[in-house]
Amino acid sequence: MLYRYAKEMNTPVWDDGQWSGLPQLEGALEAEVCVVGLGGSGLAAIHQLLRLGRTVVGIDAAAVAGGAAGRNGGFLLAGLARFYHQSVAEQGREFARRVYQATLEEIARMKAEAPQEVRAVGSLRIAASGEELADCEAQWRALRADGFAVEPYQGPEGEGLLLPDDAAFNPLKRCRRLALQALQAGARLFEHTPALRIRPGEVETPRGRVRCQRVLVAVDGGLERVLPELEGRVRTARLQMLATAPTEARFPRPVYRRWGYDYWQQLPDGRIALGGMRDAGGEAEWIWQAEPSQDIQCRLEQLLRQLGIRAPITHRWAASVGYTPDGLPIAEEVRPGVWAIGAYSGTGNVIGALLGQEVAWVLAGARPPRPLFLS
Repeated sequence: MLYRYAKEMNTPVWDDGQWSGLPQLEGALEAEVCVVGLGGSGLAAIHQLLRLGRTVVGIDAAAVAGGAAGRNGGFLLAGLARFYHQSVAEQGREFARRVYQATLEEIARMKAEAPQEVRAVGSLRIAASGEELADCEAQWRALRADGFAVEPYQGPEGEGLLLPDDAAFNPLKRCRRLALQALQAGARLFEHTPALRIRPGEVETPRGRVRCQRVLVAVDGGLERVLPELEGRVRTARLQMLATAPTEARFPRPVYRRWGYDYWQQLPDGRIALGGMRDAGGEAEWIWQAEPSQDIQCRLEQLLRQLGIRAPITHRWAASVGYTPDGLPIAEEVRPGVWAIGAYSGTGNVIGALLGQEVAWVLAGARPPRPLFLS
């Protein structure tokens, strides 16, 4: 019964049902750049391209933010997918520091751009074991050494770290707003328009085509299916979530626990959005299909009750997310004139926005003012 319910109700809590939708592409269009994927990173690229005076067509196989961009946990976290001390150890202090600072600035920019959407409440990393608590201390030392804000934390959620510059938001609402603004600025955007064939100078869709100088594939989950050249470097996993009716329980900040495998936040109206348990599913969760499964949904429900939340569950949903072995996103030209960005390893809300803006400069034939991933 749970599985049948989950399939029928695979709608994120972020969706208020007010989106009127965009048309499907029919016929041939021309533009300087065609962006495939209307999630956070694709829309960030479109906005930057428009600012640079380029003509843009954007398409999505589903709807605006129909993938992970509108179905994630709604966290705005500074840094890369790896915790900061791990990024320093693996990527070098200079690179880790530059990226962390850039993500802090991007979170602040998002807040200034739409203060009603972003809740600057910080975030908690809560340890679920002594080993993880020691890792929190290593993260604290590395952040403090480079002058970033972080505090030891002990409270009702547990013990760990408070990262005061992180934030929370409604990811779907933000993407829909960006899409409407892009339309007003001159972009031509289309939903339910999958890219059947991508080649230099042209993107073919079921009922049309876009002739262009350059193509940007801005896809997270399933990126290796859209561009088979990335097979072996990108692997898609299913992330699952649920949400409740409003509850009297109080979680003022979004929480990451158990190495980030469990996460939740309380929305302004009192509802809880909770996700994770991917590791408990093993190989079964390395799958492209974004539908809730009974096993993981039961585990999420058990976690919810362990947190003392008795409110009824109103939403269950899933998303496809791309991962890389080193936690670094894909950002490169995979075919002549065809660029790819994506595979954010579960933390793409901020990094994806930055990458979309950065690659837009390259697509426009210019050098990014402050390149992070593209030299």
